[in-house]
Amino acid sequence: MHISEGVLSAPVLASGAALALAGLAAGLKAIRDEDTPKAAVLSAVFFTASLIHVNIGPSSAHLILSGLIGLMMGRAAFPVIFFGLLLQGILFGFGGITTLGVNTFTMAGPAVLFGLLLRPGVNSRSAAAASVSGFLCGALPVLLSGLLAGAALYFSGDRGQYVAVAWAVVAGNVPIVVMEGFVCMFCVQFFRKVRPDLLRHAAFSSGAAGPSPALSPAE
Repeated sequence: MHISEGVLSAPVLASGAALALAGLAAGLKAIRDEDTPKAAVLSAVFFTASLIHVNIGPSSAHLILSGLIGLMMGRAAFPVIFFGLLLQGILFGFGGITTLGVNTFTMAGPAVLFGLLLRPGVNSRSAAAASVSGFLCGALPVLLSGLLAGAALYFSGDRGQYVAVAWAVVAGNVPIVVMEGFVCMFCVQFFRKVRPDLLRHAAFSSGAAGPSPALSPAE
């Protein structure tokens, strides 16, 4: 999912940077002091999972876990993913510095979106509904991220030249979509049993989260 340096056009880079900055500002504002350890752990998990990747032209496919991050962190998924990508770019040359904004928005934007939409289903009293929502929360952000990465390539330079690469990026991430769905589903099932609060304590609206109906670990 990382897009390399020297591939995207200036307008696409500028647009991605602006969207990522807006997401970072909202995400940093939403992080509370008690969320900092969780954000650090998830950023480390994202950093580690993304190290195992398969190159697909100017991009790559790998586990992202963005859906799980969006579910657990809400808007704060933006800084969590940003710092993981920054370290990967500096230490290993994955992606790049100029493409950091595009890569951040490509991965964090869908994570926040589907984390918000599917959070009620994940916290449903129905175990089946929670499992389906967990699978979708893992799969759909990665699918949309692949489409956004393909769109970024498509709108850079010669459309005819990049359209095949764009579709290759999308197709190459299809197996990852399925894997992410199952990983997120199993994580949701586990957290519902041992720490259901982790699936509700996401900063979607403001820094202070109001009380929510508790689901006991036994449920």
